[in-house]
Amino acid sequence: MRTFVRVTLTVLAFTVAALALPLTLGGLTLSASFENRYTARTDGMSPQPARRAHDPAKPTAVIVVGNQGAVVSDALAPYEILAASGAFNVYTVAPEARPVTLTGGLDLIPDLGFADLDRLLSSAAPDVVVVPALPDLGEPTTRPVTDWLKRQSSKGALLMSVCNGSGVLASAGLLDGRKATAHWIRIGGFDDEFPAVDWVRGTRYVDDGNIVTTAGILSGIDGALRVTERIAGTETARKTAEAIGWTRYSANSSPPMTQNTFGAADTVVGFNTAFRWDKPRLGVLLTSGIRELELAAVFDTYGQSLAVETTALGLDGTPIQSRHGLTFAPRGTPVAGDLDRLIVPGADAAAKHAADRYSALSPVYLHATPGFPFDAVLEDLVRTTDTATTRWTARTLEYQTGHLALDGPAWPWTVTLRPFGLAVLGLLAAFGIRALYRRRA
Repeated sequence: MRTFVRVTLTVLAFTVAALALPLTLGGLTLSASFENRYTARTDGMSPQPARRAHDPAKPTAVIVVGNQGAVVSDALAPYEILAASGAFNVYTVAPEARPVTLTGGLDLIPDLGFADLDRLLSSAAPDVVVVPALPDLGEPTTRPVTDWLKRQSSKGALLMSVCNGSGVLASAGLLDGRKATAHWIRIGGFDDEFPAVDWVRGTRYVDDGNIVTTAGILSGIDGALRVTERIAGTETARKTAEAIGWTRYSANSSPPMTQNTFGAADTVVGFNTAFRWDKPRLGVLLTSGIRELELAAVFDTYGQSLAVETTALGLDGTPIQSRHGLTFAPRGTPVAGDLDRLIVPGADAAAKHAADRYSALSPVYLHATPGFPFDAVLEDLVRTTDTATTRWTARTLEYQTGHLALDGPAWPWTVTLRPFGLAVLGLLAAFGIRALYRRRA
C-alpha cells in the first residue's frame, strides 16, 4: 500500500511539473491576447468628430457603440453600406461622446452621444439602430446601452444586431419570444443564457419584424442590405452591394450558409493565443478618405487571427476622416525599429503612394489591386502566419474563401511545439530537484 501511494504521489508530482510551465506562461499570454484587442489609449486625446449636414427628409440610421468599444467590422461594415446607399443620415453614437476603441486598437470618435442624438432628432427615435458585439456583454457597463435600446424600441425604431450584438438585445429583454441568430461560436451559449429566445442556426440573418439579427461579423453586410431593402427598396440595395464589391447579395432573402462548428483544426487558435510569443507587430497607416470596409478588413482580419498585433498610425498623428465622414485618431506615426511591417490599407492610399515617405519600412499597399477589401488581407495573413490560422480567421469572420489562393505553411509547428518544450523543461527541473533531495538525504 505504501508503495502504491508513493508511486501515485510521484506520478502526480511529475504531472504537475510537466503542466506548470505551459499552463502558467500560456495562461498569461492567453489573457494578454484578448485584453490587447481593446487596449484603450492613455494619452487623453479627445478630438472632435467631423460635422455633417443633417437632411430631415431622409431616415436616420445610427450604429451604437458602448463606452468600452465594439467589434470593428460589426460597426464599420453596416456603416459603409447604409452611408453608401445615399438613403440615410448615418451616425455613430455612444453613451458619451468620447473616443472608443474598436477591436485591433482602432480609435473611433463617435459622431454623437445619446443626449446629442436626442437633441438632433427632437427626442424622436432614429429609424434604424445597429447594435454590434460589445466586449462587456453582461457587465454593468452595458446598462446605458441596453436602457437606451429599450427606449428606442418603444418609440418604433427598427433594431438590427450584428454577430453577438444579439446578446446585447437579448440581455435587454428585446428578443424574448422571438427568432434571432448570432455568431456560430456563441449561439450555443446563448441557448442556455437566454432560453426565452428562439435561436436560429444556418442563416446569415433573421428578419423578425422590427428586429433583424445577423450571424457572425460579415453577415452584418447581408443584414444591412436587408435593412436597406426594407426602407429604400431592392434596387437601392442591389446598387449598394455592387458599389461596395459584395457579390453575395441575395434580394429579399437571406443567402444560404452552412452552419460552422468547431473542428480539430480550430485548436490552432489556442496555440496562437497561448504560445505565439513573437507575434508580428504591424503598424496600420490611416489615411483620409479610406473606406470604412478597408479599415475593418485590416483590423478585424489580423485581430480575429489572434496571431498578429496591430497599431493604428497616421502620417502626422492627427485624426483622419474616412470616406463617409467617420473620425479616427491614430496612436502616433511610423517609427523604424518599433514595427515588423508597415501596412497601408486603402485603394486611394495605394494610388497616391501615401506612405512612400516611409520607404525604409517597405510599406505594403494592401489594396493596390481591385477586389473586396477582406480578400487582400486574408491573402497577406496566410503569408504572414499559416493556412490553419487564416482559415480559422475566415470562419470567424463568416467569410467564404473558395475564390482565394490561401497558400502558405500548413500549420504553426514552431508555436505548437512550445508547450511540449515547456513540459520537458518542467520534468527536467522536477528530476533535478528529486535527485538533489535524494543526494542530501
